Amino acid sequence: MTERQDVLLTFHRDPVPVLDLVHAVLHAVPATAGPLEPLGHGLTDGVPQPGAGETMERWEVLATLGAHDLQVARAAEPHLDALAILDEAGRSDLTGPELRWGVFAAEGPGLRLTAEQHDDDTWTLSGTKPWCSLGSQLERALVTAWVDEERRGMFAVDLTDPRVTPAGTGQSWAPSGLRDIPSGSLAFDAVDARPVGDPGWYLRRDGFGWGGIGVAAVWYGGAVAVHRRMLRQAGGRALDQVGLAHLGAADACLHGARAVLAESAAAVDAGLVTGPAGRVAALRVRQVVADAVEAVLLHAAHALGPAPLVEAEHARRVADLQLYVRQHHAERDAAALGRALTEPTEATR
Repeated sequence: MTERQDVLLTFHRDPVPVLDLVHAVLHAVPATAGPLEPLGHGLTDGVPQPGAGETMERWEVLATLGAHDLQVARAAEPHLDALAILDEAGRSDLTGPELRWGVFAAEGPGLRLTAEQHDDDTWTLSGTKPWCSLGSQLERALVTAWVDEERRGMFAVDLTDPRVTPAGTGQSWAPSGLRDIPSGSLAFDAVDARPVGDPGWYLRRDGFGWGGIGVAAVWYGGAVAVHRRMLRQAGGRALDQVGLAHLGAADACLHGARAVLAESAAAVDAGLVTGPAGRVAALRVRQVVADAVEAVLLHAAHALGPAPLVEAEHARRVADLQLYVRQHHAERDAAALGRALTEPTEATR
C-alpha cells in the first residue's frame, strides 16, 4: 500500500482517529502477508461497537479495508462481528488480545452440528459445520449449533482444541476470488463450548442486522476501489462519450449506496434500527449496496475493457468482490425483504 485512501460515508469531514491506526497497520504489514496477519498487529483495536454512537466510524473502517484489500477485510469483518456479538451478550470476558475470531453460522445439506448440555451445566458440540472460513487458522469462533430439532444456540469454542479437525465432506474450495480465505467444513467431537445468549438469541438480537450492514460496507469499499481504477483511466486519456457515461453512472450508484449506509448508521445510533425494523433495514441496505456493487462491476468491465483484467491488483479485486457480494442472495434476499414488508411492523410504509 503506497498511499492513504480513506472511504468516508459523509462529506466534508476529517478521517476518524481509528483510521490512523488502520492505515499504520496496513503500511507496516507486508503486502505478501496473509489476510490474518494485520489482525495480529492490532488492526481492529479501537474500532467502535455498533449502536454505541460511532457506528458510521465502524463502517468507514470496514469500507476502507474493503477498498484496500478485500481478503484482509474478509478476515477482519467476522472478527469484529464476533467481538460485537460477545459485547452485546455481556460475554466480553471470553475475548483476549491475542485471539482471532470467526463466526460460523451457515448450514449445509446433510451436515449438522448439535449441542449437548450435561448435568454439570457444561456444553459440548458434536458433528460437522460447513463454510468455516479460515477455520484452521483462527484461535476462536462463535458457532451456531442445534440444541433441539427446532432451535439453534450460539457457542464460543476453542478452535485449537484437538477435537476440532477438518472434515472430509467432499466440499472443495477452489475459488478464483478470495483465494487466501479457505472456507471448508470442520468436524467437532464433543468439543467444550460456552453458550452465548439463549437458544435463538443470535438471530433475535438487534446486532444481527447491524452486522449484516457492516458486511455491505465492505462490499461498498471494494466497489469504490473499482471505481477509482476507472478514474485513473480517465486521468490517463480523454474518454469518449461512452466512457464518460459509464464513469458517471458508476459514480451515481456509489453515491446512492454511500447515502444509504450513512443514513442507516445514524439510524442505528439513534435507536431506530431494532427488532423487526432492524431486520427490514438490513435487507434494504444490503439490497441497495449489492445492486450498486454489481452495477459498478458491469460499468467498469464495459468502460475499461480487457486490459485491466490482466493487472494483478485489479483482476484480484474484481474476482474477490464478485465472490464476496454473493453473500447477498440476490432475488432470494429481495423476496425476504418483500416478505418482511408484509408483516405488520413500524418499518413498513
